[in-house]
Parts: sequence; C-alpha cells; structure tokens
Amino acid sequence: MNAGLEPLVTADGWLIWRQHRWRCALGPAGIRLDKREGDAATPAGCWPLRRVLWRSDRLARPRTVLPLLPIRPEDGWCDDPNDAAYNRPVVLPYGASAERLWRADALYDVVVVLGHNDDPPVPGRGSAIFLHIAAPDYAATQGCVALARDDLLTLLAQCGAATALRIG
Repeated sequence: MNAGLEPLVTADGWLIWRQHRWRCALGPAGIRLDKREGDAATPAGCWPLRRVLWRSDRLARPRTVLPLLPIRPEDGWCDDPNDAAYNRPVVLPYGASAERLWRADALYDVVVVLGHNDDPPVPGRGSAIFLHIAAPDYAATQGCVALARDDLLTLLAQCGAATALRIG
C-alpha cells in the first residue's frame, strides 16, 4: 500500500492512499507522460488538488479543506488550444470549444480540479483534467481519473491543502 502523502493512481486502475485501495477509471489510452489535447490519455505526474466544484442542488457541501465552489448551470471549461482561456473556467455559452460542467448525469456532481497544465497552460498539452465521479460501470474517461462518489468524498475529507495526486 502507498503510505505516502500523495494518493497514487496506478496504470491498472486503482487509487491507493493510506488504508484505502479504490477502483478508478482512467482514459482509454492509458497513462502517458506526453499528454496531448484529445488523446484520451490520463497524464502521468504529480498534480496538486486545486479546488473542488460540486452540484449543491444534488448533494451537501463536501467535507474538505480544499477551496469549494458550487457549479452553476452556465459553468464551462475551455478545451480549445487556440483560445486565450484554454484550460480555464469559462461562462457558457462561450465563443470557443468548452466542456459543460453542469451535466445531466452525476459524473460531475463532485469535480476536483487537478493542477495539470495550468501554471501557465500550454496550448495542446491537455485541458479539463479532473478527479470526478465514475460511471457505475467505471467506463473510461477522456483522460480524467474517476472514483465512486463515496470514495471521492472520503478522499476529500481526508486530504490536506498540500495533497497532490500522483498518476503513474
């Protein structure tokens, strides 16, 4: 088990931290060091947990020391490498390609923004890499890491302000 300070995501789809070993979903292209926009890979590295977004109309405020923001119907995340707001939150409708955060399914009811390609964003190196809720069958993500809702909420309640997610 990973007894370190960082939750560890393995290539075979497990998140290991402290006494926990949770199944997780990854991108269908696996874990890659050379993450590119649209490659369906989960980026290898150690990514800080920046903040938590959640659907306040669907669940109570998550217990965490991380910054929290409720998701609004107009919230999006720019995934257009040619746009100045690439890999940043935007208000929808937006003039460039952007992912909708307010979803009909439950996958984004809790979203942890990972510090991948954000300081500063490099066009084409990947955007909208989140830790979020997995589909019931743990279907592949587009490059994110996804956990069962209760597992994600447990992780958030136990992590600290300096916790980072190690992938790979």
